Amino acid sequence: MIYKQFQDMPLSALGYGCMRFPTVDGDVAAVNEEEAAKLIARAMEGGVNYYDTAWGYHGGNSEAVMGRILKSYPRDSFYLADKFPGYDLSNMDKVEEIFDKQLEKCQVEYFDFYLFHNVCEMNIAAYLDPKYHIYDSLVARKKAGQIKHLGFSAHGNLDTMRRFLEAYGKDMEFCQIQLNWLDWEFQDARAKVELLDSWGIPVWVMEPLRGGKLAKLSEEDAAKLRELQPDEGVPAWAFRFIQSLPSATVTLSGMSTMDQVEDNLRTFSEEKPLSPQELLIPKEMDGSYHEYLALQAEQGFDLEKYAGKRVKRYTYEVLNYPTGEAGVQANLLICKNTVVGGEVLSPQLDGFLHGLAMP
Repeated sequence: MIYKQFQDMPLSALGYGCMRFPTVDGDVAAVNEEEAAKLIARAMEGGVNYYDTAWGYHGGNSEAVMGRILKSYPRDSFYLADKFPGYDLSNMDKVEEIFDKQLEKCQVEYFDFYLFHNVCEMNIAAYLDPKYHIYDSLVARKKAGQIKHLGFSAHGNLDTMRRFLEAYGKDMEFCQIQLNWLDWEFQDARAKVELLDSWGIPVWVMEPLRGGKLAKLSEEDAAKLRELQPDEGVPAWAFRFIQSLPSATVTLSGMSTMDQVEDNLRTFSEEKPLSPQELLIPKEMDGSYHEYLALQAEQGFDLEKYAGKRVKRYTYEVLNYPTGEAGVQANLLICKNTVVGGEVLSPQLDGFLHGLAMP
């Protein structure tokens, strides 16, 4: 397991999101607790020490389930995160009542991490309204030792995050945002990371697979990735993207099956970040680009459509090239959320360059 240092504690880079446990008869509120306990046990065994629950997960039952499961483990063997449910405006005047109930449900005396949940356009005014005493209450709980580290999760836009930070940023120790290769541009995650970096606030990652949507590609695209890295599945590429971001500390994954737990433990057993490099596609491409454009066209990529635009190039080492040659690289060219080109090459003086398909 990869560990990231956060202040004085080593946090597992893979965190367990406790919102997608196996259920009984498809009822989201009816957690199959026996199966959930097995998943947690394997995660513990594999080195995961960060567990993230919330008031509303599994119809309000996730906290109680985690309380019963984690009771079997020494309190100093895991870090537990919970959240104030400000996504429901009717909770705003109940911060004390809810916090006490959360401690009771989770069967703990303190939370290692506690968040203002889902800061967004809908609730930012209420979160900042002093009449609800939410900020004052949580800061007091921290001073009393019932919260070890205080942060927030954000689903709102950049301006909303900036507004929250201007009010409370001096006391925020971490921030959880939706971050993946699609939302890097699509939901402005890049700018959000840059904002947090400017405040010196480390990033916690939620939805690295966008609720599972990035775990599956078309068979044609998945086959190309398998040729480059046959030992890694499609989800691993999304996690490797996160590993490329220096401020990403904990990446949460809501694991529902033992296969998912095993796959993620394998991915997070070592850091193999993608290597992004920003490139500008020339507005006008002379004859020297003819062969390269033809290579991309053979793979179904029309790079000329992106003339004058910036793209990111992600470089991945190919460990199983058919000739056994070392140092072979695969490049993927990404413009926003679209793959627009790619190639496999040898950087040697007498090297080669061909499409993503293996010879």
